[in-house]
Amino acid sequence: MTRLSVNINKIATLRNSRGGNNPDLVQVAKDCERFGAQGITVHPRPDERHIRYQDVFNLKKIVTTEFNIEGNCQEQKFIDLVLANKPEQVTLVPDALGQITSNHGWDTITHQQYLKDMIAVFKQAGIRVSIFIDPVPEMVEAAATTGTDRIELYTEAYAYQYANGKEKAIALYIQSAKIAQKLGLGINAGHDLDLQNLKYFAENIPGLDEVSIGHALISDALYYGLENTIQMYLRQLA
Repeated sequence: MTRLSVNINKIATLRNSRGGNNPDLVQVAKDCERFGAQGITVHPRPDERHIRYQDVFNLKKIVTTEFNIEGNCQEQKFIDLVLANKPEQVTLVPDALGQITSNHGWDTITHQQYLKDMIAVFKQAGIRVSIFIDPVPEMVEAAATTGTDRIELYTEAYAYQYANGKEKAIALYIQSAKIAQKLGLGINAGHDLDLQNLKYFAENIPGLDEVSIGHALISDALYYGLENTIQMYLRQLA
């Protein structure tokens, strides 16, 4: 079964909007795990507009499932943060400074040597590495030469096109996943996956190890409750 990692950035955004500690990010992470989540994902950014660097240290102490830290490894502070906390997984994302949300994957051909160097740093520390890429066969093939353990398929295009033809929307993802499997890469996925499109994606992507879902899941929780929502997402992956 594909594992569900809950991205709790939006909980931090809500907390930060009023100051203080309501909602309590650490308690929410504990509850997500208690409700069935198989991982906790955070994506700290330099302006700390949602996840703060201290949050990562606090979460590391209490997360009992898989802790996944996403971010831009072009920032030394991010590198230091990951190495200090040694999560089970680090996901490298090519964000620009001030970027609202991730909107593209790595060019694994152009940045081949850079990725090799950075991945080696994290793997030497015993951290599994995943790199964020678009569903482009050439990028998957090049990713396999960087030393990464996994790729994370950026699924915004799939989610955007889903309503207009799910078979066409998922075609490149299936092709990319098959290449990744052949090359020995693990496969994660994330961005705009939700209760409408998740089941079809999970059923059709071979070797899908993990999905990381935040915005849609937290939005659904406003209506359905956090525990019920996590269970609803888990049923899409069953």
